[in-house]
Amino acid sequence: MDKIPTTRAGADALERELKNLKSVERPNVIQAIAEARAHGDLSENAEYSAAKERQSFIEGRIQELEAVISAVQIIDPSSFTGTTVKFGAKVVIVDENTDAEQAFQIVGHYEANADKGLISLQAPMARALIGKSKGDSVEVRTPQGVKSYEILEVVYE
Repeated sequence: MDKIPTTRAGADALERELKNLKSVERPNVIQAIAEARAHGDLSENAEYSAAKERQSFIEGRIQELEAVISAVQIIDPSSFTGTTVKFGAKVVIVDENTDAEQAFQIVGHYEANADKGLISLQAPMARALIGKSKGDSVEVRTPQGVKSYEILEVVYE
């Protein structure tokens, strides 16, 4: 498996989720299965079916997280300097047509969260910005068509 770039915060969040699944969710679903079994006939037991389905989801997610965590490469954005956009950069851009500003940080796939201003390295916006510098214009293909942005600021913290 290729290395998966992530920040320390992203790696910590994956570890927390894995720990929660193993120490809280897994025991809870085992208990739910035991309780559902106690109700008798399993063929018509909706609680049992739901608990087994939840167990399957939890076990699959645990396997996925273990694989991802084993391939994580933690990158510290604060070790970077300059005005060129790289992984971990906090970037401020302005739409050249509407003058609307946007700010976000480029992070790994598993820590991306648009609501928190964290966009994936694989996102079209991030791919367009990587390697560009403060003051550069970039074109990004969006569902609304091609948009032009200017990079106003690049910060590494």
